[in-house]
Formats: sequence, structure tokens, C-alpha cells
Amino acid sequence: MSRIAVTTALLALVAGLAGCTTSPPPASEVPPDYFAMQLPGLSRGPMSPVDNPLLDHQGLRQPSREVIRDALLEEHERWLGTPYRLGGESRHGIDCSALIQTIFRERFETELPRTTSQQVHQGRRVERGSLKAGDLVFFRPPGSYRHAGIYVGNGFFLHASSSQGVALSRLDNSYWRRYFWQARRPLAPTQLAQRALLATSG
Repeated sequence: MSRIAVTTALLALVAGLAGCTTSPPPASEVPPDYFAMQLPGLSRGPMSPVDNPLLDHQGLRQPSREVIRDALLEEHERWLGTPYRLGGESRHGIDCSALIQTIFRERFETELPRTTSQQVHQGRRVERGSLKAGDLVFFRPPGSYRHAGIYVGNGFFLHASSSQGVALSRLDNSYWRRYFWQARRPLAPTQLAQRALLATSG
């Protein structure tokens, strides 16, 4: 085959391959309601460039607070079956403040103090009716014993119970409702969610 024929064949091949690629349409060809279109399978209303739920979990804007809840539920599964042990810090046994410290360190890349008496001074105080996933909840039963957990959402909190070990319990349970003390927010939910995403990707 002659050099000219080979060159012609190569040019034809390159042109054919180029035809398979796509490029963004000119601005004039973008439909005026492009960002109002709804993706298939999504139950939400019209989207805009700033409220696309897919961007939330990609960390391209403030991540959804559901990231925190999902992370805490995964931690519940990870620690489920671990018994309570005062002073414990492992799967063989753990107490309430150690569970909080470990989860915040490993899941949210946030260092909290070791004891309940120190953790109760972290962040800012929030009202019970304003709780969000990731807030710390504290209880003051009779005597010197203090207890703490992490609010998960929908009325549940994650903690190391002296009777059940690591468990999810309801805040409106008669016992926990009676001895509820206060709640603290160590970090803003958006910061906590961002750290959860970073910990997962790292």
C-alpha cells in the first residue's frame, strides 16, 4: 500500500473515532429550564445547581446531615454486642464517654476529652427540642453517676448502656426522659458531616 493510501486510511480512522466523542452543547442550545429538570427516580421537586442532592454526598457543597446519621448507624452496627465496662476502651468492654471519644476520633476526625465531666463542656449547649444528629446528650441519674450518648436522630441516641452494652435507645423512654440533663453540640452539623466524608474517603 502506498504512503498516500496509508495516510488517507489513518485520517479516516481518526475522523471516525472523533465522531464517538461528545462535547458540551453551545450555551444557546441549553434548554432554558435545564436546571428545573428532575432526574429519573428522584422524588424531589425541580433541581437547581445549588440544591442537587447528588452534590451533597460528593462534598461539593454543604453535605447533608444524613451523612452524620448514617455514620452513627454504621458505628452502632460496628460496636453492637460490646458490653459496658467502666474504664473500658475496646471491644471487650467500653464505657459511655470512651465510646463517644472513639467514634468522634475515628469517624469524625474530632478529638474530644475522655470523661463525661469534660465532654459536657464541649461546644455549645442546645435545647432538647433542637437536637440534631451528632449532638451529645447527657443524663444525671441519682447519685454521682453521669451518663452520655450521641444523638442519632428520630428520637434515638447511641450509647454504652450499663445494662445492655452498646445500644440505641429512645430519648422519650421514661427513664432517660426523667434524667435528661443537657445536650451539647461539639461541632456544627455541616462541619461534622464534612469530616465524616473526609474520614470515609481517607
